[in-house]
Amino acid sequence: MGKSFSEILVKDIMNKSLISADPSTTSFQVANLMEKGGIGAILVKENGTPAGIITDRDFAIKIATQKLSLDTTIDKIASYPLVTIDSNESLVAAAKLMSSKKIRKLAVVEGGQVIGIVTSTDLVTQLALLNDNS
Repeated sequence: MGKSFSEILVKDIMNKSLISADPSTTSFQVANLMEKGGIGAILVKENGTPAGIITDRDFAIKIATQKLSLDTTIDKIASYPLVTIDSNESLVAAAKLMSSKKIRKLAVVEGGQVIGIVTSTDLVTQLALLNDNS
């Protein structure tokens, strides 16, 4: 019998590949980073510390609806503050936090450091795997 959704920890399924950018990076540069890396989120660092996040959704919503230039710096369209979850929290806790904040990506922290990202897609994938194995 495998673990249940409430027993699996965020650190068990998070993505450890983190890409970050300076707030002065242009939207075009970040879009290229996302495309090359095959990722949908980049952390925005201020003074070397992750302070916000820019997601593919930020592009779709903010740049398109506000008709912003691709030269727009990411500090203008990123989401602040960065919403985090402890690496030892359960997937249920992550799902509740995403739902309450209406977001799809959480930065995972351990000892005050960001060590990964967990997404709503990660949660759905894990839930599907659990159902396949039951």
